[in-house]
Amino acid sequence: MKTLLSLSILAILLSARIAPKPPNRVCLHPEEKKLYDLIMEYRKEKKLESIALSAKLTLVAQTHAKDLSENFKPFNGKCNLHSWSKKGKWEACCYTDDHKKAACMWSKPKEIAGYESSGYEISYYSGAGANAVDGIAGWKVSTGHNQVMINDGIWKQVKWNAIGVGIYKEYGVVWFGELKDETLPENCN
Repeated sequence: MKTLLSLSILAILLSARIAPKPPNRVCLHPEEKKLYDLIMEYRKEKKLESIALSAKLTLVAQTHAKDLSENFKPFNGKCNLHSWSKKGKWEACCYTDDHKKAACMWSKPKEIAGYESSGYEISYYSGAGANAVDGIAGWKVSTGHNQVMINDGIWKQVKWNAIGVGIYKEYGVVWFGELKDETLPENCN
């Protein structure tokens, strides 16, 4: 009986830990807004719909850009830019080029912001500092990144209903999601 009670209490505690609290306030900085606008202009050129900004996915993007810059050095020959360090309130993740651990990246929106669907990320690094113009220019000439932005290739049948943008120092990160998110980031000045 004690064991059953202990397991019940443990299950309740674990379920409370799994569902993070949605963000109260997420602020979109001018360069991040510029990147969002450039992606939407590019999609419009391709006759595609705009994607609504999401505070939850923006929180994940900003968190990841900062984590990459401050805590994680992915250029170790193994882990790529979709990896996450051990220094946050999330599960660490070494994302390798063979995509064997893709789920560790896809689950970050739920884990970090309570976004109840998978998320898909494009990211870039610039030693000179990340910015909107260089970010989108690089993604346009990278087949995999470009396909995510314009729903091509394996993403052709997917409808993006939410997008989040983060730029921090030398990293630019954009998250795409299929689930609508009514929470909007605020503009920062």
